[in-house]
Amino acid sequence: MAFELPKLSYDYAALEPHMDARTMEIHHTKHHQAYVTNLNNALAGGEWESKSLGDLMANISKLPVAVRNNGGGHYNHTLFWEIMAPGSGGMPSGDLLDALNRYFGSFEKFRELFTNAAMTRFGSGWAWLVNTGSELKISSTPNQDNPLMDVAELKGTPLLGVDVWEHAYYLKYQNRRNEYLAAFWNVVNWKEVDRRFRGE
Repeated sequence: MAFELPKLSYDYAALEPHMDARTMEIHHTKHHQAYVTNLNNALAGGEWESKSLGDLMANISKLPVAVRNNGGGHYNHTLFWEIMAPGSGGMPSGDLLDALNRYFGSFEKFRELFTNAAMTRFGSGWAWLVNTGSELKISSTPNQDNPLMDVAELKGTPLLGVDVWEHAYYLKYQNRRNEYLAAFWNVVNWKEVDRRFRGE
């Protein structure tokens, strides 16, 4: 069954003023749609066509680069839309906050380290909060790679990810990645991050 572009649970303007509506619309309907279309084309008629996105990520080293790039793009963006929500931001609570304090010293230190991973990713890529199965760690990946891929330097389950491709922020923030990342914290959907943390 072909992959499809997921619908957002909020309007394109819902994350204003932090994420502008025009960028959200282009990012979702043009960039993400292109990843879905190209992924389906890359898989068409082959033995991997009916596999899940998780299966593709776990075996990405065996697959063509078009599947790596576009499958990763589809997975990463699907997560990205879900871990943002209107009226969000602030801080997590409960076990997730306890875990961030335990592994990074404090929530503020976690934010600093995560932001630094995003700021220092050269060119295009992503920064991640990852559950390795034994601890929480921060990593970054190039292009559309992610921690689920068998080629990832740090493997695990992504709990939070931020897109640092320029198409994610260029219309509003131009080259000011730091301002985009500061704005990102105002829309993080900690309920969704917590759901992923709990393995739901």
